[in-house]
Amino acid sequence: MDFFLQADTWIALLTLTFLEIVLGIDNIIFISIVAGKLPEHQQKKARLIGLSLALIVRIFLLMGITWLIGLTDPVLEISTFNLSWRDIILFVGGLFLIAKSTSEIHHKVEGDEEEISKPKKVSAFGSALVQIVLLDIIFSFDSILTAVGLTNEISLMIIAVIVSILVMMIFAGAISNFINKHPTLQVLALSFLILIGFMLVVEALHYEVPKGYIYFAVFFSLLVEIINMRVRKK
Repeated sequence: MDFFLQADTWIALLTLTFLEIVLGIDNIIFISIVAGKLPEHQQKKARLIGLSLALIVRIFLLMGITWLIGLTDPVLEISTFNLSWRDIILFVGGLFLIAKSTSEIHHKVEGDEEEISKPKKVSAFGSALVQIVLLDIIFSFDSILTAVGLTNEISLMIIAVIVSILVMMIFAGAISNFINKHPTLQVLALSFLILIGFMLVVEALHYEVPKGYIYFAVFFSLLVEIINMRVRKK
């Protein structure tokens, strides 16, 4: 109990929670894009189930933290280049994210006006959930390995994950509705996912990309687009 009364504990918890929320932004965007293609009455359900599964996946990964860290051990060596299971998972996940987002942008650009203004509806609710869970596993590596670098306390990591997922559940609906109502924001969000996918591929090849630069570029682009939207309304 004394552990939770220490100031360092609360600082670490707040830092972890903030990082989990920031690192979860790409997750919310992907869930919003995928859920937006479902019939309207299923979209909220898909978001909540998707984020709930995300919470379960991350807690399981935290409970198996030793196994997770073990995935960073080299399994393939090519000259001086070492490849681990983590690298392989990030590489495949990055390629999938790039392919999925590029396909969505292509559909919006090449589709007719009616398809561009309205999200395409898909009947496969299960397919949407599978995509959400698979991508969340990829995104979880980033957040959990970041958490490991900040603290060794599993309890703090789990609390931070739970709080961040609850925050995402609260705001996911508003973010999803906002993105789906504005086609230009959908394209911007998809472009952001392509950037994240590229970053995952580069990271898998052992090139570190400061995430602060990427998130700054995304928020700056979003700010410019919001200003453009206000100007167009005048």
